[in-house]
Amino acid sequence: MGMIKEFKEFAMKGNVVDLAIGVIIGGAFGKIVSSLIDDVITPLMLKPALEAAHLTKLEELTIFGTVKYGNFLSATINFVIVAFVLFLIIKGMNAAKKKEAEVPSTPPAVSSTDLLLMEIRDSLKK
Repeated sequence: MGMIKEFKEFAMKGNVVDLAIGVIIGGAFGKIVSSLIDDVITPLMLKPALEAAHLTKLEELTIFGTVKYGNFLSATINFVIVAFVLFLIIKGMNAAKKKEAEVPSTPPAVSSTDLLLMEIRDSLKK
């Protein structure tokens, strides 16, 4: 029973749960980006190039009939979009943290005891 308890404690730690949520959201975001590439970018931006090659999908581009470099191009575009979005997210988070750090905190009010001690100190200096 000790091993099961240890595993339960490990699995329920905040970092493990955060990582699991990140992986799930990342997978869903990957599908969104793939759809963006396949359904929006390819038809709009690459349509003339694909029509010149007599193709309908970017993934169909091949060299020598066997090397599918279209898949590579699609994966590269996906990566660039994901990297750019993550860059924007992190840049926004850093800007928010910077604004938080820039706000000066007001020093706490001096207590009556400290005020009295400062007066005694000043009197002794004189």
